[in-house]
Amino acid sequence: MTEMRQHEDLTVGRVADLVGVSVRTLHHWDGIGLVRPNGRTWSGYRLYDANDVARIHRVLVYRELGLALAQIGRILDDPAVDPREHLLRQRTQLHERIHRLEKTARAVDEMIERTHMTNETSINLSPEEQARIFGTDWDPAYQDEARERWGDTDAWKQSAARNRDWSPAQWQEVKDEVDAVEMALAEALGRGVAPGSEEANLLAERHRDSIDRHYDCTHSMQVVLARMYTEDPRFAAHYDQRAEGLAGWLRRAIEENARAHGVDPETASWQ
Repeated sequence: MTEMRQHEDLTVGRVADLVGVSVRTLHHWDGIGLVRPNGRTWSGYRLYDANDVARIHRVLVYRELGLALAQIGRILDDPAVDPREHLLRQRTQLHERIHRLEKTARAVDEMIERTHMTNETSINLSPEEQARIFGTDWDPAYQDEARERWGDTDAWKQSAARNRDWSPAQWQEVKDEVDAVEMALAEALGRGVAPGSEEANLLAERHRDSIDRHYDCTHSMQVVLARMYTEDPRFAAHYDQRAEGLAGWLRRAIEENARAHGVDPETASWQ
């Protein structure tokens, strides 16, 4: 929140700069009675005191929550409304909205990972089938980033050849397999399974097998992919939504399993 001395009156231009809204917006809020400045100069210019600025900040919070200006005015001016209780309710609604957005983001992340080795000819599904299997947030544009990174690799070409003629049932099978693997990984993390243990190594192999459906994934290639799980916020968020800390745990499990197969995770490359 903007800090100002209690006795300091500010012009509309200064307040606009401090709170990040336009002068025109402040004029409008004054005109509708939402935020009326406490004073005026001798020549009629608006002057805002600390209480006025505090009210502006409250307006901005409520506006960010999606409330209409008229509703905000009623809340601020109604002595029967407990501002703290109202904000707590709005905070609950925000958490619910965030949860929905995170769920959408997870769906997008899954699609990015599943399609990072495919191209536009590889998804032989109608829009309705794509929405049913992958979620309503599937967008072919997500493949552009994957194509830029992997498009010249043999793995990309191999994946495109394998996936091109898959039926909706086969894509659903792949999705179910990935979900099952990630649930098993999260469950193992919850039980305290240590990376490098026999069980963690088996799970790392199961994870690699799910990638093998698309292209031949070596232990070295799996390590390269695992780096993205912690270094790319999208992948980290995807796995950590399954279980807190899963992205880091999975990377360590993959690296230790690769080490057991003679691959140094520090020098692993895409080969």
